[in-house]
Amino acid sequence: MTEGSITKKLILFAIPLFMGQLLQQLYNVVDSVVVGNVLGKEALAAVSTAGSLIFLMVGFINGLFMGCGVIIGKRYGAKDYEAVSVATHTGITFAIIMGLVLTVFGFFMTPVILRWMGTPEDVLPNSTLYFKIYFLGGLGNVMYNACCGVFQAVGDSKHPLYYLIASTAINTVLDIVFVKFLGFGIGGAAAATIIAQFVSAGLAFVKLTRVDGPHRIYLGKLKMDGDTLKKELRIGLPTGIQNSVIAIGNVVVQSNINAFGAVAMAGSGSYFKLEGFVFLPITCMTMALTTFVSQNLGAGNYERVKKGARIGSVISVGCAEAIGVLVFTLAPFLLRMFSQEADVIAIGTRQARTESLFYFLLAFNHCLAGVLRGAGKTTVPMAVMLSSWCLLRITYITLIVRIIPRVNVIFWAYPLTWSVSAVVFVIYYLSTFNRLLAKKEV
Repeated sequence: MTEGSITKKLILFAIPLFMGQLLQQLYNVVDSVVVGNVLGKEALAAVSTAGSLIFLMVGFINGLFMGCGVIIGKRYGAKDYEAVSVATHTGITFAIIMGLVLTVFGFFMTPVILRWMGTPEDVLPNSTLYFKIYFLGGLGNVMYNACCGVFQAVGDSKHPLYYLIASTAINTVLDIVFVKFLGFGIGGAAAATIIAQFVSAGLAFVKLTRVDGPHRIYLGKLKMDGDTLKKELRIGLPTGIQNSVIAIGNVVVQSNINAFGAVAMAGSGSYFKLEGFVFLPITCMTMALTTFVSQNLGAGNYERVKKGARIGSVISVGCAEAIGVLVFTLAPFLLRMFSQEADVIAIGTRQARTESLFYFLLAFNHCLAGVLRGAGKTTVPMAVMLSSWCLLRITYITLIVRIIPRVNVIFWAYPLTWSVSAVVFVIYYLSTFNRLLAKKEV
């Protein structure tokens, strides 16, 4: 990442990430496709609560590992390979501990959170069963993300793709077998997911124990270095807090959608599954920019950081808006993957056509946040996104839904808050971050 064409480096790094994220999204969508078409809209509504609750539980822990990736990337860029090894072992050990914590917490807290979200009584039993089984795989989920974070920090985006190919195939086959042929119902869909998660985590971990490089894991060295952990948490904790509070905001949004009934839950949930594909170029370029910035700052390439930020943002914004136009046009056809019921498709289409033409704002926000995280400035994206994507969004929905009790009001919360955060990011980037880069104080 520290030499050669910036555009080429970013794209070549992002392509395997894109393929991997595509597979991961398909991996997540399979449950909804199988459940929606085999078990019906009530079961689909139960699975459709997945996104916000899973992100609430997993987002905090995975956000913590952002700090691990930034520290590894900077040390790798500076060619301090012994320090890379220490950061890797510290991060993986911490992941094992937090994965176990997530498993226990998620299993026992699921019923409480689902009731807090206002999940309808006819959906609650299926939702509870799905999530209790899902969170039994918490360790696999966290370990996969931690191991992939290590690969990406050193510029390797290919190996995570290989493991996702295997796990996606396993999840798809087991979903069909468990739900359609063996009749295990919604619990079968959750079981297929956690089996696939453990497979991908196991493959990634084993590879790290065999890789030839400073990020190789030695079982005898799996321990946490206190100073390194503090540095990783100093960077990662704001992102973890951001993820959690935004997830709480999304849970509030979901609870407001739940109030409109199972049809609204299924329709909106189907749209969010579709929207996940839109996030792919955004997420991939954000991850590429974070790695690019951390490595180049470690190597002292400050001008290269500024150029990379511009190029990555242009690529991501252009791709996101092109996809947005397609979603706006093809939404009714795309949503039929999840349900054949006209009322469910109508709700999902309404949400798609409210949000899709504003995807360029979402891409812009994530790119600038990725640049700042790569520089270790994680408190800025945290503050911006918490204030706009959580507090402002919740305030808007709470007030306006009471005045205009229609589900469309909730959908407009997203483009409105994306606009606000984009303005704030531009002001900070132009007024403060560019000055820090010029003085080499990042």
